[in-house]
Amino acid sequence: MTRLLVTGASGLLGISLALEAMREYEVIGADRGKLKSAPFQILRADLMDKNAIDSILDSAQPDWLVNCAALANLDECEEHPDRARILNTEFPGALADACTKKRIRFMHISTDAVFDGKKTDLYTEEDQPNPLGVYSRTKLDGERAVQEVNAEAIVARVNFFGWSLSGKHSLGEFFVANLSADKSVSGFTDVVFCPIFVNHTARFLLGMLEKGLCGLYHVVGAQPMSKYQFGVEIARKFGLRESLISPRSVEGSGLAARRSHNLWLSTHKVSTDLGREIPQFSTGLDEFYTQYQQGYPQKIRGYQQETDEKST
Repeated sequence: MTRLLVTGASGLLGISLALEAMREYEVIGADRGKLKSAPFQILRADLMDKNAIDSILDSAQPDWLVNCAALANLDECEEHPDRARILNTEFPGALADACTKKRIRFMHISTDAVFDGKKTDLYTEEDQPNPLGVYSRTKLDGERAVQEVNAEAIVARVNFFGWSLSGKHSLGEFFVANLSADKSVSGFTDVVFCPIFVNHTARFLLGMLEKGLCGLYHVVGAQPMSKYQFGVEIARKFGLRESLISPRSVEGSGLAARRSHNLWLSTHKVSTDLGREIPQFSTGLDEFYTQYQQGYPQKIRGYQQETDEKST
């Protein structure tokens, strides 16, 4: 049976990918200590320590490795740029290099935020990135570090929503939690992105590994929408008050990190190479809601070892 190692296994994508993969593969999750009772093997590891990479790989002996580890909070990256560079740039490069030497298939998870959002049309993999902040710069540098040492690696730029261990790592969770508590929130009308349900992301990533793809891919949703529209769709699906969402501009929002206005990414390349269409947003929203009804958020929170932090 193929052995899959997931670094950053306690993050939103990491836990979802591990749970999806364990249906067909032997899964090992590398985690710094946040997981206690997950239904797959857990390997304790300090991902800030590049010297630990060889011991991680020697212990797990994986056939495939998907690196989901990142310092993903944009504002925290602005406050701690050195930490962001270690986890988002240096660690992926060193991990990709080690996987090359050990002949392990490697996939690195990047972000749609590498683009500045000034283009009025959709972005393809051929478009030149221009990151706006520490997070996006370190993630782009991480892409390049991986590609320099591992020509067979997959680099996937993503943007997803779903249920996380903490209940705080997803924009979908943000809207559900606040609207359920009758709290007013803002929704940016001038930030466009392509959200995809995280389990759909996980299934696509596994399919890409299975097919032996390599190179750079956009793995995002099929439908571009504003953050405000996303919130409204969540409210309607969950039967919550969409009037609690105030439409506003991201400019003057007080956020430390600049946000790109347009992150509409083309998924033509991944759909063509994989021979599979990206699911519609409504399909993912239905599954997100079904998980909520079935108590999935509470179930995965039971896997936690300790209080959640902002990095994964």
